[in-house]
Formats: sequence, C-alpha cells, structure tokens
Amino acid sequence: MRFIDLLSMSASNLTRRKLRTVLTVLGVVIGTASIVVMVSLGLGLRKSSLEQIEESGGLTTIEVNNYNYGGGYAVASSSDSSDSNEPKRIDDTVVADMAAIPHVELVSPILELSVLAKQGAYEGQFQIQGMSAEMLRKLDLEVGEGGIPPDDGTLQLFYGNRVITDFYNAKTNEYYWDTQVVPDVDLMNEPIFIIFDVDAYYSSQYPDENGQNVPPPKKYIVPTCGIMAGGVDDYKGNYGWTVLADIKALEAQLRKVFKNKVIPGQPSNKSGKPYKDLYYERVNIQVDSMDYVQEVQKAIEEMGYDAYSNAEWMEQTQSQMAMIQMVLGGIGAVSLFVAAIGIANTMMMSIYERTKEIGVIKVLGCDLGNIRMMFLMEAGFIGFFGGLAGLILSEIISVIINMVVKSASEGYYANLSYIPFWLIGISLIFAVLVGMVAGFFPALRAMKLSPLAAIRNE
Repeated sequence: MRFIDLLSMSASNLTRRKLRTVLTVLGVVIGTASIVVMVSLGLGLRKSSLEQIEESGGLTTIEVNNYNYGGGYAVASSSDSSDSNEPKRIDDTVVADMAAIPHVELVSPILELSVLAKQGAYEGQFQIQGMSAEMLRKLDLEVGEGGIPPDDGTLQLFYGNRVITDFYNAKTNEYYWDTQVVPDVDLMNEPIFIIFDVDAYYSSQYPDENGQNVPPPKKYIVPTCGIMAGGVDDYKGNYGWTVLADIKALEAQLRKVFKNKVIPGQPSNKSGKPYKDLYYERVNIQVDSMDYVQEVQKAIEEMGYDAYSNAEWMEQTQSQMAMIQMVLGGIGAVSLFVAAIGIANTMMMSIYERTKEIGVIKVLGCDLGNIRMMFLMEAGFIGFFGGLAGLILSEIISVIINMVVKSASEGYYANLSYIPFWLIGISLIFAVLVGMVAGFFPALRAMKLSPLAAIRNE
C-alpha cells in the first residue's frame, strides 16, 4: 500500500467520529499548552534574571569596594605611607595595578559626589558619578537626547531618565511623588546651576554661633550633554537615577571648586588638610571572559580589597531556575500524560469499531507494517493538530500573562513568560511523538487480530 493511501485512510478514519476526535485533540491542546506555558515561565524567570544581572554590571564585571574611602577602619597599611595605621585606599596607582592583572580588559575608578542643582523655582539633590570615557561607552546607555559625556576635558552631565523626580518646588516643598506631576525643569536646553559645596550652602542658610551668616558657595553652570531615554516611570536599570560625567573632567572641576579644601567624601591628613591625590570609593573592572572572573576576583582580594561579581550569584540563580523549570515542566507534563491516555483510549475504541475492516484488509493481503503505520499515523495526526492548536493557545496565554505582569509591576518585569522558537519546534515534535507512542500498543493489537475472527465479528 502506498504511503499516500495510508495518509488518506488515516485522515478519513479520524473524520468518521468527529466529536471523539475533537475531544481527544482537545486533551492534547490542553496538555501541550500547559507544558509550554509552564516551561515558558521558567525560561522567562531565567531571562529576567539574566537581564537584571546585565543591568547591574553584567557577567564579566567585578565591583571593587573601598570601605576605607574617606577614612574608616584600616584593612591593611598603605604602600605609600609610613604610618602603618593608615587605611588602604584606592588611588591611580592601585587602579594601574589592577589593570595589569591578566585577563582584565578595562578598569574604571568611580568618583561620586552629592551636589545641589537649581533651575527657576526648583531644586534637586543628587549624586554625580564620574567614570572613565571607556566605561561610559561600555555601558551602552539608551540615549534619548544628546549623547554620553565627552572626553575632551569639559565637564558635561548625562542625566538618567528618573533624575528629574529628584527636583522639588522650593516654594511649596512638593516633589513629583507628592503631586504626580513632573517638575517643570528643562534639563537639556535651560541652564542648570550646580552647587558642589552642599555643606557650605546649607550652612549659609542659618547664622553661625556668632550670629553671622556664612557666605553662600559659588554656583556653576554645568551644561547637559544628554538625557537617558524613557519617562520617569520607565525602569532603565540602576543608571536611571544617576547623573554621569567623565571622571577626569569631574576631578578637574572639584579641584577648582575646593582648591586647598578637603573635597567632600575625601580623606584628610592628621592636620585636616587634603591629600595631593584623590581616592576612589569603588572601581569597576571588566574581564575579557566570564571564565576568568573568579580568578581576577581572587587576585583583587589578595591585594586587600573587597571584590564582588555576579558570577557567584549567576551560578546560584541558574541552579534555582533549573529546579523551578523542572517543577513547572513536570506539572505541565502531567496534563500531556493524561492526553496520551485519551489518545490510547480513542485508538483502542477505533480498533473495536473497525475489527471487521481490519480483517478484510488482512485477507486482501495488506502488510502488517502498513496496518501498524495506519494507526500510528492516526495517532500522530491527533498529536500534531493538538500540539499546533496548543502552541497557538500557549502564545495567547503568554501574551496575557506578560500584559498582566507588566501592568502589575509597572514595567519592571517586561516578559515573565518567554517562548523561544526552539521550544515551539520541540513542543510540536513532542506532541506528535506522544501521540504515536500512545497509539503504538493499539496498533500492535490491530496487527495481532486474527483475519477470520475479525471478519466474523459483527
């Protein structure tokens, strides 16, 4: 018997009992949709975790924290100080030593300063974070207007999309979170007055112990080079709240503003005077491959500094996500197993109803393999159409889940359910295989029927 004849007979046999076929297919639809949706939730959680890791620095980033920045307790003596009690801080020499570690691709010190900004009736206090031009480019920030800070030596600021909510109306003392109205501040086109010496500014607001008012510090107009894309309610990672600048330009500006005074956050010597060099609160390090992250991290810790990377968190997250994915997939597989029982039941009923037909086919000399193939194809058809409809249903459910989660989390979770192309292909093949496996034993029963007994059967 030709393959096309087997195909035609299988399709014809399924259409004889339309209601039974539809109900059996419906079981496969529910089973396939269940397992795809469950697995997609596990994949979505894993994907969201990876995206969060990328937003917080990525898998090849090491963050070196200096808890002795500006003072603090000593973890080791400084190499350039004769005082053994001097804290071990991070300066340009230490940064160069870190850059010389094998497999280190990029090192950028981080310099932070809290400043006060003014425009019209609005004031705002936020952190300016200075880093190298190479690191600023490495961040791959989503720019809405302008561009990232240039490395031409001029101090220009790049504002995160949520920084504008740090401004408040100085006349009414109302923030965005009080009114839900975005402050009328034009960060890009109107001048922003920056006060770097925040302590001096607040001291000038009140008379000192002698009843004299301290002169207010100088205000500087610092141009804006760009603004991050997105509105105030759009989550764009940690840098949405940050004001970024080129570290060299920021250092030059701070030396100009404070001259011989101690820069806020920087340490001072025993006589209260500033050090010649600036010290950094932390350092970001990019490693050329994830395989060497822990090796570089260990080398930094041996230098006496605390280092943190996402590699350890990633390993824990991967194992947790794999466990969650197995549990969710197992729950969905139960539904598909029930559907397989339904397919087997349908095929067995079909054999009982077509016993005489099977006997006639055998008497006419039909090969036993053709009989087996006919029943396997019928079961495969049920699995294929049920799997196809189940995939369509799972896509609809996935879209609904993502819409609900995105709305509930205010955009924090973009896609909780994620269905990649490979999952679609595997699910469809799996549904067909489940159908054929479920139809295998009924097909064997059909092959073993005695032709004469089958013909006598009414």
